[in-house]
Amino acid sequence: MLRALLQSSIAATRRAVAWNLKDLTPATECDFFKFATAADLIQWEAYSDAENGGMPQCELNNMNSVRCVCKMPGVFAGNLSVELMEHANTRMRRSGFSGIRTVQDLNLEDFNTIAMRVKGDGWCYVSTIRTENWMGAPGATDPNTWQAFVFAPRDEWSVIKIPLARYLPTWKGKIVESDAEMNAARVTGMGLSLTAEGGPEGGEQGPGPFRLELDWIKALRVT
Repeated sequence: MLRALLQSSIAATRRAVAWNLKDLTPATECDFFKFATAADLIQWEAYSDAENGGMPQCELNNMNSVRCVCKMPGVFAGNLSVELMEHANTRMRRSGFSGIRTVQDLNLEDFNTIAMRVKGDGWCYVSTIRTENWMGAPGATDPNTWQAFVFAPRDEWSVIKIPLARYLPTWKGKIVESDAEMNAARVTGMGLSLTAEGGPEGGEQGPGPFRLELDWIKALRVT
């Protein structure tokens, strides 16, 4: 009887240790965003430099029809134009920028990679992570911006993985020379964008239509 009691106690201890280890082990992935329904898209805002006098057009919508209840991907699409309106901001020298963004507090501290399932169109997009300001002057409130290129093959679904270490600090689209590390525990928002000028070789450039289908965005802990 004592032997059975001892074995039962040992087994219970092992289970407790296993449960504690499971509780202490960070998750290997976390779903942050899906684009399957209209409710999912409410979290996002489409924007462009049209608000300053540029002429790009863009929108984020869902492929669901009124009669279809199946879950379909979101679509970020539009047309990039380098033309300027007559009333354009006098400081504006060029146009051709569009994007989508969301303002939401996220914690990436336990993860090291951003993953997204997308269907590309040959354009090179930019993934943006915004964090609480800890690189600017004391009292600065503007978020720090970190960006990395996203290139998805044309007309096929792909899971794109971007290590957080690949995101570089930027200010108004230009890389900032800094040794600071991303404050991954204090993320305040994310976004995707593209421009008619710039980007790595191999991607579409210049004015014209674009279309990116989005299924989901996750955070991963890749070992």
